[in-house]
Order: sequence, then structure tokens, then C-alpha cells
Amino acid sequence: MVYERMSMPPPPFEHLGTHSFSFYPPIVNIEHNEWLLRRATWSEMLVLNVKTQQELWIPRRFLGEVSRVEDPVLIVGLSKELEYKGGKVWPHQRQVIEMPLAVGGGTWPAQESEPRAEPAPVVGIRLEPGEKRIWKLIGAVMLLIVFTGVLALLTSREGRLRPRTTYSNRDDAFLALRYSDDIHSIVLKLGQPGEDRFRDVPGEIQYRALWYPQRSYFVILIGTDRKDMHYVGAVDKDWNLLHSVPIPSGGDTASLVRGLKQKRF
Repeated sequence: MVYERMSMPPPPFEHLGTHSFSFYPPIVNIEHNEWLLRRATWSEMLVLNVKTQQELWIPRRFLGEVSRVEDPVLIVGLSKELEYKGGKVWPHQRQVIEMPLAVGGGTWPAQESEPRAEPAPVVGIRLEPGEKRIWKLIGAVMLLIVFTGVLALLTSREGRLRPRTTYSNRDDAFLALRYSDDIHSIVLKLGQPGEDRFRDVPGEIQYRALWYPQRSYFVILIGTDRKDMHYVGAVDKDWNLLHSVPIPSGGDTASLVRGLKQKRF
């Protein structure tokens, strides 16, 4: 009996054509998330970063759903979080940081080769009244130095962070929002929106825009369905970026939010 080998066509990425697209979730260690398709083979897809002109081969086993339409932005889903390392993409491995033991929470196993010596006896030191005043003065000066240093650090840090957010609205309540916020926590922080615009296309990435007329800006969410959507940024009434947030896999949502257009909702 003779069996014929059937050839199955590769996943249909050819319809991407010359249209730019974004990966979701974005690739770790690559900040700009806008790509063009260069080549597609049976096992890999070669993509070009629009901003940096960097080329990457993405294995097909990591590629998921692709938006069937271009509006508001074309999305190519990834089945796993990927990170760029050593010129290639790899599955992202989250590092587990070992926390130190709390006070009174036990000790690490002893690894000393020799027995520990007995602690030295504590000898009381008696200070004269004049010496006490000198030590108090030194302590006060040290506290003042520490306080001044902390204040300078916080001031400089605020100055570095402030340019990342460009907005003209007096209302900046959106600065309290994070990627982990969903529709329920956003309503708790900002109140009920004046409008709730939702783009619902089965099998594609979903977008939601909450319009706050009293605040004069939109709050944008993205996710796979209505039950799993995350905050990605805020834009003003003219769709200028006001706020973006870092995401757990690395980078931030600025390029993704800029790619959306108000009329698409």
C-alpha cells in the first residue's frame, strides 16, 4: 500500500503585505514595537523593525492569532513572551529573586569549618556631660545630611521622570493608573466615564476607550476579550499621547497607543 505525503500550507501571514504591525505581547529588550514582514518560510518569519531597521527571525511555533483587519492597528499575537538576547529571540524566563530572611525568621545553614568563637564581653562606656553634647550634635548633623540627601534624590528623580509624560490637562489623575489596572479599578480611581467605546471583533485583540469629558481625555485598554483587558495609556481629545506605562515583559506601551486612531472606535 502506498501512502501519499500531503503538504500542508504554512500559516497565512502573506496578507500582512507591506502593512506595518505590532507584536502582542511586545518582545522584551526591544523598545520600538512596529514591524514589517520581509520573508515567510515554513518554519520562520523574517521581520524588520521600522525604527531601528533591525531584522529578526521569529519561529512560527511562537506565532499566534493575526488581526484580520488593519484598524485600528494590525496585531500579530505571540503564543509566548519572547525576549531579544544574543541576536535572537528566546522564550522569556522570569527571574526569581531570593529574598533575605526576616529578623527572627531563622538562620541560613552554617557552613563554617571551625567553631564560632564566644562573643567578646560588653564593656560599658561612661561619657562625660560635655562628650554627650558633642555626640548629640554629631547625630543631629548626620540626620540633617541624610534628610538633605534623600530630599535631593527625590527631587532629581521627579525631574527625570516628568518629561516622559507630556500633557496639558490640569487633571492628571491618570498618572495613578498602571498596566495591572482593569475596567473595575479604573472606575474606582476615576469614576464612571461619559462614553465607553468598545471594538469587539471575535478572535482578535480587543480595544476599549473610556472618554471622561470632565477630564478631557480618553483612557485606553487592550486585551483578548472584555474580561481580560489592561490599561495601556491615556490620550487627549485630539488623540495626543498623555501617558504610557511599562509592561511586565519589558518596554512600555507608548508606540502601541500612538498607533491607535480615535475614529476607529
